[in-house]
Amino acid sequence: MLRFLGSSVPRISMLIRLAQAVFVAALIFTCYSAVIPPAHALQLVPWDKAEHFIAFYALTGLGVAAFPKRPLWVVAVSLSALGALIEFVQGLSIVHRDRDFWDWVADTTAIIAALSPMLLVWWRAQVCATQKNSDT
Repeated sequence: MLRFLGSSVPRISMLIRLAQAVFVAALIFTCYSAVIPPAHALQLVPWDKAEHFIAFYALTGLGVAAFPKRPLWVVAVSLSALGALIEFVQGLSIVHRDRDFWDWVADTTAIIAALSPMLLVWWRAQVCATQKNSDT
């Protein structure tokens, strides 16, 4: 254990396992909320697209934390595919929900929004490394 300000700081592997557990819980909650009747689902905001955005923004952040060795594009494509799958399932007659292409767009937009700051940090590191190598 590392010591920081007099208290124990868990090892990175423990934090990754915690992130994975929270990610799986959020994933289950999202999928469950997608198939139950809308009246029974937790409603964070009054606009459906905003709820999709919030859910997939959070899932993306948790997914990146839970699987730090996975390329960002794998996390993005996987979550976008999940959003599409949810919309497909909602269109099935047994689910009694409506399939909406724009819900998937909101999901994918949230994924891009969550990954954008990470990609900018990566881009900056690439530029700095390139400049450092060209200066020597």
